Amino acid sequence: QVQLVESGGGSVQAGGSLALSCVLSKYIARSDCIGWFRLAPGQEREEIAIIDRRTGATNYADSVKGRFTISQDNTNNTLYHLQMNSLKPEDTAKYYCAADWRADICDIRAVQYDYWAQGTQVTVSS
Repeated sequence: QVQLVESGGGSVQAGGSLALSCVLSKYIARSDCIGWFRLAPGQEREEIAIIDRRTGATNYADSVKGRFTISQDNTNNTLYHLQMNSLKPEDTAKYYCAADWRADICDIRAVQYDYWAQGTQVTVSS
């Protein structure tokens, strides 16, 4: 079954934190790369974080580096998290977790996702 189910998000004031979670079906959980991208009205899609399921290596967009952390759950390898701290109004967007089935490396500059979730809204007020 091909499925990604995302949860979390919501509204927060600038400087606050939110956490997103993404549960993958067992099939999708075998993907090489898991990540998040975001879409804001009038802006281009932005790849923001990715993790290599095989090695645990991560990389981030400069816009979120040092504030966001992507991780695989310690007890459930089909569950991934995106912890977002020090949120800014410019982080307001719809966030999507996604999976790249097969990739030599997991790099947000070159990722091509094959599957993605329904998206969840994150709104940061000033």
